Amino acid sequence: MRNVPIPFEKQNFACELEQLDDEGRDTASVRAEFERLKDADMTDPGVQAEAGDFLLRAQQLPIVDDYPYDEPSELQDIIRERPRGRRRFQLGLSDEELTDRLYGAWLGRCAGCLLGKPVEGIRSDQLWPYLEATHQSPLRAYISPDAPDSTFRHCGIGARRRKRLRIPFDAGCMPEDDDTNYTVTGLALIKQHGRDFSPEDVGDFWLNNIPYNHVCTAENIAYRNMVNAIKPPRSATHMNPCREWIGAQIRADFFGYVAAGRPALAAELAWRDASISHVKNGIYGEMWVAAMLAAAPALDDPAEGIEVGLAQIPENCRLTEAVRGVMDAYREGLPAEEMEADIHLRWDEANRHHWVHTISNAEIVAMGLLWGENDFGEAVGTAVQACFDTDCNGATVGSIAGMMLGAANLPSEWTGPLNDTLETGVAGYHRVRISDLAAETFRLHRAVVGSGK
Repeated sequence: MRNVPIPFEKQNFACELEQLDDEGRDTASVRAEFERLKDADMTDPGVQAEAGDFLLRAQQLPIVDDYPYDEPSELQDIIRERPRGRRRFQLGLSDEELTDRLYGAWLGRCAGCLLGKPVEGIRSDQLWPYLEATHQSPLRAYISPDAPDSTFRHCGIGARRRKRLRIPFDAGCMPEDDDTNYTVTGLALIKQHGRDFSPEDVGDFWLNNIPYNHVCTAENIAYRNMVNAIKPPRSATHMNPCREWIGAQIRADFFGYVAAGRPALAAELAWRDASISHVKNGIYGEMWVAAMLAAAPALDDPAEGIEVGLAQIPENCRLTEAVRGVMDAYREGLPAEEMEADIHLRWDEANRHHWVHTISNAEIVAMGLLWGENDFGEAVGTAVQACFDTDCNGATVGSIAGMMLGAANLPSEWTGPLNDTLETGVAGYHRVRISDLAAETFRLHRAVVGSGK
């Protein structure tokens, strides 16, 4: 395989300084150089080389003395820093009941993704006025595209976006999306390697089964690194300013499915996957979601599930702090719309680093689960209406809610448009029945953890 050059896009270069500040690096000595290089011509090979060398040096900057967080990336260090909490559950479900929960998780993930997919990239100052004008706020159903041209113009939604709003009504299935590609990838990976797969196995699977242009941001960079023989864990950091973005968090789900009842195991499987492309809170997001999903069949309280997830990641990290802030607001009775407004005050959706960051979107996931209160439509609607990474957050919330409720309890208005069919970009799974994926998941769960009773 020939080497693929590693260009550094200008927009990503600008994000690197924010990432270094987030990590607590002492950037005072390099800020002027950053300002000079971020405005330079990144198409110039000489500038690329200079920028690349600079970035490698910048990632080695020391942590400031008063940085308040402890955020390791190695699994054993994460385990050492995590709080006490539930690591294992007796599910007490029959084979049929567990299969129904797994099917519910697959359906819920697809339905939540299908809700958010058409409005991915639409900002709140466009979506919220449209929902108000068309009497769809609060969002509790697939978004209707039936509105006068004047409404779309007033809300700043162009023809291309308007056409995308028809996806849930015209596709006849869950069309391909990276959020569901990775869920299928997890299944195929476990089927091929079992529970003892390594980060290197994950990387090899990507290169052999997922086309390069089907991955985004951190995954795109890690893929490119691995093609150039930069192996995990270095593939997660080399030229990668997206290393704490949401990409790993959306890859968590199958590890929670296959380790149902075993949140600590689910988090470990998620770490092996996340570590090829992410560090610190980027890794924690995947571990948190996988653990929540593994606990979900044993719980009926979303808040308890969030706590189980947090028990698998460092107690003193930015992700834990942020999610606990959302939980505190819920316990204090803050209305959902005020929680939504608070997130938008602290995170700028026009800032790419904020829009697709793990932590901003994890707050929205927690909000959807808590204020959704076991109502599937309310949970996914709350998550998607908050904007930011709409398809990712809808999919994650839908997956967890679907696992808690089971397929039999999911409303047909959400699952019907899926027609039990998923399209993916993963080799061997281009068009599959969702019920078949659930049945295969149950078989793999039995192989990985046994009966769980």
